[in-house]
Amino acid sequence: MGKTYGSLTAVDNVSFTIGAGEIFGLLGPNGAGKTTTLSMLATLLKPTSGMALVNGYDVSRDSAKVRKSIGMVFQEPSSDDILTGWENLYAHALMFGVPRRERRERISRVLRLVNMEDRAEDLVKKYSGGMRRRLELARGLLHNPRILLLDEPTLGLDPQTREHIWEYIEDLAKTNNVTVILTTHYMDEADRLCDRVAIIDHGKIVALDNPGRLKAQLGGEVVKIKSQTIDLGKLRGLDFISSVKQADGYVLLTVQKSSMHLQDILNRVGVVESVEVHPTTLNDVFLHYTGHEIRDESGEGGTMERIAQYEGRSR
Repeated sequence: MGKTYGSLTAVDNVSFTIGAGEIFGLLGPNGAGKTTTLSMLATLLKPTSGMALVNGYDVSRDSAKVRKSIGMVFQEPSSDDILTGWENLYAHALMFGVPRRERRERISRVLRLVNMEDRAEDLVKKYSGGMRRRLELARGLLHNPRILLLDEPTLGLDPQTREHIWEYIEDLAKTNNVTVILTTHYMDEADRLCDRVAIIDHGKIVALDNPGRLKAQLGGEVVKIKSQTIDLGKLRGLDFISSVKQADGYVLLTVQKSSMHLQDILNRVGVVESVEVHPTTLNDVFLHYTGHEIRDESGEGGTMERIAQYEGRSR
């Protein structure tokens, strides 16, 4: 499926299949098309081209059935500040038609899940950022969705709260067979949680596989060098170097047994400003496929402003 706004291509005909109980990550920088893809799956945006099935329902023709099948946690908090946590959940139960006899039990269950029973009667405006995120997650689960869509679920949270959210997500998939689709630009989050990740850049999927296999495909360790005198011709063709890339002012080498060959590499490079050696990470995979690191500077904001201009709306 794809999404265009005039001459702007937000999502360039992406295609993937996700199994029940799988945690699937859309990995990429802000503005890459992650949120737009998630919004189409949630029926918030209509695809310009192609189609998508969620829980067997077409997102364009069966939008009501799709919405009953999913729970969604948005990037920005959407709970009502002047209501308590419990009242927010009760209002959500009413909107999603949770049977009267089940409402209180379900609210208690999701509050226990996110460890917020003792703060349920407090106004949401008194919650910390982490507590709001947990309430959003509880709300998304209240109507027993088959599929949970999470847009940057731990954005801006402290490390301890992020760890707790990760544990909730893992338990949901394993214990309740809930399919989870999440967007993130945190590499450690994707590596920890996801059974598979799709790396998105400029609206296109440039790689899709298990995080471990993606890293293994590069092979060896990554040697990151900054030098003004480097001659790539002296490095290419060496049997212990499987990849030579230039990105963001650095040369990135994928090296087998780097500890044995590092001195040889540095002798060929000349004057070195900095050198870093580390095991292959998803960030290295992203660099390999896109030629740049994940960062926020090209931002979703710029993309959304152009979309708003095209649709005649003000930000």
